Amino acid sequence: MAEPIKLGALLWNQYTDWPALRQAAVTADRLGYDDLWAWDHLYPIVGSPDGPMFEGWLSLTAWAEATQHANIGLMVGANTFRNPALVAKMATTLDHISKGRAILGIGGAWFETEHRAFGIEFGHSPGERLRWLDEAARIMRGMLDSEEPSGEEFYTTHSIRNEPPPVQRRLPLLIGGGGEQRTLRTVAKYADACNVGDGFANVKHKDEVLRRHCAEVGRNEAEIERTVGTGVCVIRDDPAEAQRVFEKLFEGNGGARPWQDQPVGTPEQIAEILRPYLGIGFRHFVVGFPHPYDTETMERLIRDVVPMLEA
Repeated sequence: MAEPIKLGALLWNQYTDWPALRQAAVTADRLGYDDLWAWDHLYPIVGSPDGPMFEGWLSLTAWAEATQHANIGLMVGANTFRNPALVAKMATTLDHISKGRAILGIGGAWFETEHRAFGIEFGHSPGERLRWLDEAARIMRGMLDSEEPSGEEFYTTHSIRNEPPPVQRRLPLLIGGGGEQRTLRTVAKYADACNVGDGFANVKHKDEVLRRHCAEVGRNEAEIERTVGTGVCVIRDDPAEAQRVFEKLFEGNGGARPWQDQPVGTPEQIAEILRPYLGIGFRHFVVGFPHPYDTETMERLIRDVVPMLEA
């Protein structure tokens, strides 16, 4: 029997206000979304960076108190922002607050503008940041598993204890990104889940690379849950109306240029876009929702699209 289709709601925490962001999480949880995600950025990353942005970890903590069912995580945390041992401690605390619903999402980080503004070390290259990420993932996974890891090259963590342990027997570590030489190898070594996007062809290719890394490091690739970032979805019965709503959403997010090749249209069109992923084992879709959060699309993904995919 096939695994069920899972839906995640990535609620953009930029160009919004707190009551709306909180209510969007409550609505998605009530509708039956499997997980809720926020960005870990300090400036907006779509449209002008000069607008409002809420901090990710504190948003997750508030969602944990306001919701009851969905898992909660960052898509994904910026490894450069915080000491990885502290992040594992934060995720563990979130797991207790949420009664066992936390996911530790982490990635290498990429947005130099916010690093420079906040005075956060950005490193000299993407490769350097991904080397940091590899060691950070080892430390985080060790702490979540009640080991006492120490840093080796980049971090000075020393035999760090994590008490109390998470509520979950194994708090999931999700790594985002599709770097073929380093990121996906780190996924193969340490992650419980990964997230990639940018269209079906790219996702299929990245998954093939991940499988090769798993074989090389001796990891059972079936242990790693695949999640795909779909981009921004808008559903209406009239495709032209869906496109108008979609464009308006981007205009309200710092005058951003609308993304191309997004799942926008009728329920049947959305199902047709998502269905190929099922053939390569991706059954967990993380859907972007900018402010103002489109409740109609949230509802129709659950009500209309998921049954088509499960059929």
